[in-house]
Amino acid sequence: MRNIGAAMTALAIVHSAPALAQDESVSPAAASEAAANDQIVVTGSRVVRDGFQAPTPLTVLGETEIQNSSPSNNIADFVNTLPSLAGSTRPSNSRLNISSGQAGINALNLRNLGAERTLILVNGKRSVGSTITGLVDINTIPQALISSVEVVSGGASAAYGSDAVAGVVNFILNNKYEGLKVEADSGITQYGDGFNYSASAAAGMAFAGGRGHVLLSGEIAHRDGIFDVNRDWNATGFVRITNPDYTATNGQPQFLIRRQVGAANSAPGSLITGSAGTTANSLRGLYFTNGGAINQFIYGPLTFPSPTGSSPPTLTQGGSWQVNDSGRRIGLDPEDDRYGLFGRVSFEVTDGIELFAEAAYNQQKVRFNAGPNLQTGIVLNATGCTQTPVPVTCNAFLLNTLGAAALQGITSVTIATTSADLPGRGIDNKRKVQRYLVGAQGEFDAFGNTARWDIFGQYSRAELREQLRDIQNIANINAARDAAFAPAGSGFPAGSIQCLINVDADPTNNDAACVPLNRLGLGVADPAAIDYVLGDPYRDQVIEQTVIGANFSATPFATWAGDVSIAVGAEYRKEEVKGFVPDEFQPLQLTDANGNVIGARNRWSVGNYLPSFGSYDVKEAYLETVVPLGFGLEFNGAVRATDYSTAGYVTTWKVGATWQPIDDIRLRVTRSRDIRAPNLNDLFQAGTANSDSVSNPGFVNGTSPSFVPAGLPAQSGYAYSGFATGNTDLGPEKSNQWNIGGVFTPTFLPGFNLAVDYFSIKVNSGISAFSAQQIVNLCFLGEQAFCDAITTDAARTQDPARPYLIIETRPFNAASQKVRGIDIDASYRLPVGNAGAFTLRGLATRYLENRFDSGVPGTVVVDSTGVNGGQSSTPTWIYRISASYDADDFGITATGRGVSAGKYVANGIECQTGCPTSNVNAPTYESNSIKGAFYVDLNLTQKFSAGGDARGEFFFNVTNLLNDDPILLPETGLAANSTYSDLLGRSFRVGVRFKTR
Repeated sequence: MRNIGAAMTALAIVHSAPALAQDESVSPAAASEAAANDQIVVTGSRVVRDGFQAPTPLTVLGETEIQNSSPSNNIADFVNTLPSLAGSTRPSNSRLNISSGQAGINALNLRNLGAERTLILVNGKRSVGSTITGLVDINTIPQALISSVEVVSGGASAAYGSDAVAGVVNFILNNKYEGLKVEADSGITQYGDGFNYSASAAAGMAFAGGRGHVLLSGEIAHRDGIFDVNRDWNATGFVRITNPDYTATNGQPQFLIRRQVGAANSAPGSLITGSAGTTANSLRGLYFTNGGAINQFIYGPLTFPSPTGSSPPTLTQGGSWQVNDSGRRIGLDPEDDRYGLFGRVSFEVTDGIELFAEAAYNQQKVRFNAGPNLQTGIVLNATGCTQTPVPVTCNAFLLNTLGAAALQGITSVTIATTSADLPGRGIDNKRKVQRYLVGAQGEFDAFGNTARWDIFGQYSRAELREQLRDIQNIANINAARDAAFAPAGSGFPAGSIQCLINVDADPTNNDAACVPLNRLGLGVADPAAIDYVLGDPYRDQVIEQTVIGANFSATPFATWAGDVSIAVGAEYRKEEVKGFVPDEFQPLQLTDANGNVIGARNRWSVGNYLPSFGSYDVKEAYLETVVPLGFGLEFNGAVRATDYSTAGYVTTWKVGATWQPIDDIRLRVTRSRDIRAPNLNDLFQAGTANSDSVSNPGFVNGTSPSFVPAGLPAQSGYAYSGFATGNTDLGPEKSNQWNIGGVFTPTFLPGFNLAVDYFSIKVNSGISAFSAQQIVNLCFLGEQAFCDAITTDAARTQDPARPYLIIETRPFNAASQKVRGIDIDASYRLPVGNAGAFTLRGLATRYLENRFDSGVPGTVVVDSTGVNGGQSSTPTWIYRISASYDADDFGITATGRGVSAGKYVANGIECQTGCPTSNVNAPTYESNSIKGAFYVDLNLTQKFSAGGDARGEFFFNVTNLLNDDPILLPETGLAANSTYSDLLGRSFRVGVRFKTR
């Protein structure tokens, strides 16, 4: 283990159930639950010590708060209401992650720094990722045993290693539960859709006089999918449209925001967007409905581009704005089936030494409608359609639908369609996650104090099936599109409609399976043709994680100011991926005469999977200490040495302090260096392929690029084949972070607690991917690493001055990001009578800055703070307020949650007159404002006795009590911000809980 000192011995600290200290950000209910469980470990620190309060901000959410405030029966939906989380990946916003395998997962994202920079722990230990990018799906955590959730909203790499750049979310399981508890619930929206249910059971018991303990739990959950958007808010045509009167000098805005605007570039049964012949585009605007009936699309008074221009219109206000159905035939919520099993057994073999073993298995299946099989630019040949006999160059379906008279003088027709006759694109992902853990832990007296240790080994495995449904096979749909009347002697009945490839003069292109596909109308497609043009690509991947760790924590001595504590430990981890993709679902590889891969051609409209293979390992050791300095001042420092087999050696550290000058006030500060090492996807993704061209960024004669022989003249552009692959030369991302804050707990107002913390995170050497054009641009600027990503294909190079390029669009350590903000957490608990209490809690984050720089020179870096435009944006304010009353027999909790109003695009300039010239870095908008959102949830609980120590609860939950709309975005398709909004509307859930103790 090079670069790691032997003095950092492999001994350990963390109990299998790391716990809460009573912190300023602990809800009152969580604090009482922690006391009941006698927990003493603080997430974010490896030091085990009574009364220790880490300088890193910590938010703790207890079981009672989770049960009473969760908007659904999924723990991820509750955690995502925390203001410190922004931009998380959820089923609602991952529907278009078609080829990445992320559709349907719940991955948490602290500070909107990216979910890859948030570390997820279960009982203080890592869990295997549910994607090749390492994202942990919260659905795989056993919800029935969660006693609390702890969120460290600050860098914790010195404590836990890679990925804890933005912080840590630790799910604490009650490993020592004794008794039986059962829960079941069911829900539905007020629209009668979204039906769901879940059930769970957990049982634990001690044996051998209390020295042993066994724990079992199981859960099942189902959610109906909502595969069409039937909500009124998505039918208003609230869309951004280009101002047709805009010029660079007339002072008008380039973009307008209007109602009753719809897509004018396609229709369910096809729309003619252009035609060639004697009079160009004379057939533009005809669209087809039931049985091929012909209708005239009415372009409204505000249409862009102009219907009479050379380019077809894309949007129109008024007229036939509702014809296009792409905003209705898209999924609102996935169908989700999951179940999980968890078991744990422990035995105290002697005083102070306990052996334990855990096993968990979770399976999830997610099905989603990813939208229609949209196709534009479909060219139907009309050559010879007015001749007798009709030649094979005339598209038979075109002639039958429009007739010879309409095609007089027409040589081709271009159509676009949302393909209502075809099923929509589907996602049908399956995930199976297993986790096995064995270890030992204990304590003994050392130096006059209690020392604690643990050692463990863990193996986790995720089996992933990334399955797509009803995806267009490019070659087949092109062959089925070109339909012709079979001539006599072709082997088919004369005059029958056949695929052109089977009746033309070329016998080498025949495909006996081809069935012609009619795209002109509704209800006109042959089911056999649909089967021919669509397929179900998939990729199987297995991700494995092996972890061995040991930790030790002790208080070896004391100074005049108090006890000095230390923690040391070491860990070994290995991550592996291996994949499988059938040949027919992979891109068609192109090779040179020597068999070298020089390009690829996609077979499918999306998917085109390639299997990934690779592995890396990491060896780590750490040291942490807590030193009291007197006068209420306490120092906390940590350092971790890490050696990656791929990214090399790196050191992370943390220094912090708390100062409590009086009982009412505690101040805290931390400074840390954190990292994110490249994950399996960054390093080993097999990638995807595409072909296109890049423009010359500025090479002139005499200064030819490295891929052109010296002395040859520069060209305007170069054709290329691109491969998006991993990069094994990547190094770790590095982050510098500050957290400064304080806690106010006034003795004159018992039960009140206020914490305010400022955070600043700067990520350098961030891992980001670059387009082919950006790689050429950076090569032009002298960045040799990017020049090395460009090679030439001699076989496809016709002119040495214009070589055909092979460009690897792999990721590089070139990006940076800075996020700043202020967290506020306030709570007040007031006893009411002898058996009740009123609790008020508010959490809010004021984001001050979120700037992402891709590293491409010349790119204007914008601040996404105050933007409500999508998942990558960051609202100025995110907040959550709850008020609850809890008594022996009844409880009520009301929660308000939301985000502030903001801008649509970060760099947009809002103006109505006197506007500057609009450009890509500063576009002008008539209105660039987007409303915020505020939702109210209500939970009612009726408690009852079930005899003896057994207690039960009936509960009734209403999510989005006021049925408020989501944040609307001026876009076609799903016109809402699916990250920060409630898409389903008012929802009801009813259930029962029962436990014996």
